[in-house]
Amino acid sequence: MKAYQVSINEAIAALATNTAVPFTVLLQHGSLQVEYFKPDTIDTQTPHKQDELYIVASGSGTFNRDGVRTVFTAGEVIFVPAGMEHRFENFSTDFATWVIFYGPQGGETA
Repeated sequence: MKAYQVSINEAIAALATNTAVPFTVLLQHGSLQVEYFKPDTIDTQTPHKQDELYIVASGSGTFNRDGVRTVFTAGEVIFVPAGMEHRFENFSTDFATWVIFYGPQGGETA
């Protein structure tokens, strides 16, 4: 895997090598971290210290963002500010997403 580029197939293979957690870190640079996330049946994540973007790679379901639920499908981008409660719910068995963390601890202010 290159330090600046990763394919979906490389992400799937990397995740398959460590089944202890539902994500794998693929790229890092400064405050930027790119992961591939595929929860099994329940998303148990808690609020994060950085702002984040999800780019849904496959599947569909409901996204709970601070108590507001919206339907999502593959190809959509979801933003969550640092510290906000969120999780994927009622997702299909093929659900997986790219996760991009960035910026300072506590999130950006503007």
